[in-house]
Amino acid sequence: MASQVARGKAFEFCIIKKLGNLLAINHQHFYEKEDAAYNTAQKYFNELDPDDRTEFGKAAQKAVEFLLNTEPRLFQSSPSDQISLRIASDSEGQKGDVRDIIIAREAINWEIGISAKSNHWAVKHPRLSGSIDFGKEWLDIQCSKEYFNDINPLFAELEEMKVAGKEWNELGDRHRKFYLPLLFFFRKEILKIDKANPGLVPKRVVEYLVGRGDFYKVIRSLGKVEIHVFNLGGSLNLAAGKVKPKANIQKLKLPERIVELDFKPGSYSTLLLFLDEGWQISFRIHSASSRVEASLKFDINLLSTPSNLFSQHIYF
Repeated sequence: MASQVARGKAFEFCIIKKLGNLLAINHQHFYEKEDAAYNTAQKYFNELDPDDRTEFGKAAQKAVEFLLNTEPRLFQSSPSDQISLRIASDSEGQKGDVRDIIIAREAINWEIGISAKSNHWAVKHPRLSGSIDFGKEWLDIQCSKEYFNDINPLFAELEEMKVAGKEWNELGDRHRKFYLPLLFFFRKEILKIDKANPGLVPKRVVEYLVGRGDFYKVIRSLGKVEIHVFNLGGSLNLAAGKVKPKANIQKLKLPERIVELDFKPGSYSTLLLFLDEGWQISFRIHSASSRVEASLKFDINLLSTPSNLFSQHIYF
């Protein structure tokens, strides 16, 4: 079976092709940007078995049909105002843009995005290490020297074990020895940064996790596609002249306050972050390999979102 990443990229390609077909049927002017990212996604799609291709196609078709009701600007193109469809590069994702597919009309400075996932709900997988400044990367606020003084002995020990070729199952209770203290110092630093910068951390955490560009999150699973609309900046669901969208998607509010940040009851590896405006986030730390590495990986999930986040489940 193809990897999760490969299947996700294959689904991106499928959405691009189905969207192109829909635009062509509606006599729109568009082009697909066939670059390295596009070719990679096409390669992974071609490697799917026939049943998966059919399943992916059904899910993608339902997703692009959904856009018929929400994005009238998709159907107002002209020869001098073409719609461009492209797959985002990996480097764009590393810079914090979670959108996998970018749809744009340059003539009117209009752009929307799609985050396409195949059986995958996590929003981000950043790492922590002795040299990674998560404050700078996530929040644009540097971590303190005290934070690095706290965590460096943990990662120095992991580095020694990595050099020795150790595996995690040789270390005993990794959760108590490494995960628990690392998350304790991570929590301590976030709360310190929040205290020194009131109101900034909640907003920037959400922007880091879900991106600053508005997008449709499309999740494919067997016989179903889920669509969640992250309209944080208000660029989605806009009218095209006198043509209004058939579905009404409200703008989401970003949080301004940390309500609570603490360990999940009974867990040494997961922190739960509760923010105002209905945002709840879990941070689970884990080893991404059987061999010891001098870094640890987060699996971050949105547990709760604002009540006005537009969501729809479509079965096929």
